[in-house]
Amino acid sequence: MAPIERAKTGIYGLDELIGGGIPKKRTILVSGACGTGKSIFSMQFIYKGAIEYDEPGVFVTFDEMPDKIRQDMTNFGWNVKEAEESEVLALVDASSARAGAPSEEEHAMMPGQMDFDKMLVDILSVCRKVGAKRLAIDSIPAMAFQLEKESEIRRAVLKLSYVISRSGLTTMMTSEVPEQSLGSGQPMQFSKYGVEEYIADGVVLLSFLGVGSQATRTVYVRKLRGTKHSMEIHPMEITDKGIVVKKIEEVFK
Repeated sequence: MAPIERAKTGIYGLDELIGGGIPKKRTILVSGACGTGKSIFSMQFIYKGAIEYDEPGVFVTFDEMPDKIRQDMTNFGWNVKEAEESEVLALVDASSARAGAPSEEEHAMMPGQMDFDKMLVDILSVCRKVGAKRLAIDSIPAMAFQLEKESEIRRAVLKLSYVISRSGLTTMMTSEVPEQSLGSGQPMQFSKYGVEEYIADGVVLLSFLGVGSQATRTVYVRKLRGTKHSMEIHPMEITDKGIVVKKIEEVFK
């Protein structure tokens, strides 16, 4: 059989833990509590893919306004606006529609028209327009806000995963989970609805280790199909160049 093609994540120190990158055309779930770095993690994957690896990408934001994302990403030296103008990256504004307000963005969901099937069609249309190889959806809980029953949300997540897998995109989708203590012996939660981690090809959990000023961000690759990967919890820092995954001995000396 031919070797698995891999997409380099652009997240410093991560690829060496996962066999050189994410298997292409697979879906990865990035979970974590508030403030663990999920949005930066997924945007770094999209931005670095577009700028460094010749893989255009689409970032769908249900949580944050696109202008705030563009501004925040300049902290890492990432010129998202320039990448958009070069048509190698597209931001899809779903946050305005979620708030019931109109959007001035080129790519946006319309208020009152957040039908799930239409939303999928619109996202894939933007992906085709920029020739996307990568997709990020931030986040699943925010995307599912218009669905009332958890059973409807689960069906929507299953459909999302199926349609994306058929599209050939390498995808990251984020999900919010409660803050939890790794290694506590308590059952771990990897998604909000209890289905995302099963339909995803990989699960990455971002957490905090420690308390107060001694807290350290961590990354844990729970699973990654088709890949021999590290099963250790690794320290992670958000630097002026983006997210950096470090070796344990570099932090805990």
